[in-house]
Amino acid sequence: MSSFAVFRPATPADADAVAEIWYHGWRDGHLGNVPEALVRVRTRESFHERAAQRVADTSVAMVGDEVAGFVMVVGDEVEQVYVSSEHRGSGVAGTLLAEAERLVGAGGHSRAWLAVAPGNARARRFYERCGWVDGGLFDNPAFGPDGPIFVPCHRYVKHLVD
Repeated sequence: MSSFAVFRPATPADADAVAEIWYHGWRDGHLGNVPEALVRVRTRESFHERAAQRVADTSVAMVGDEVAGFVMVVGDEVEQVYVSSEHRGSGVAGTLLAEAERLVGAGGHSRAWLAVAPGNARARRFYERCGWVDGGLFDNPAFGPDGPIFVPCHRYVKHLVD
């Protein structure tokens, strides 16, 4: 697969593709690494609902006519970074993360952060290769239908170039 990706803000028409990438990627990185209470509420339908609600926070990476991955950025936080299974290993992930960093900087922030489950070793290695530093453990409040579900996570941080 080519790593050439074009970035653009997501549109409502992208929500289903984003939801499917998010659902499968989330399961790959989080099953066995987050509380079972969170796994129970992260149904396929929940990803579709949240993707539709989060279009304004989402940028997609297009390879040809296909959504190859996406990022969600809010303020100084890179909330989500996911690549479709078909594009893993193609370089899209690195370009997505660079786009997320650009968006954080464009928002006026000199430092970006993101949360990673301790057992998600693949993601942790990826972020470290991209210059992110483990800033320590914290309890990340993940959205749940009955209120937050606290997930032990590592806070990765990166100081952005001015």
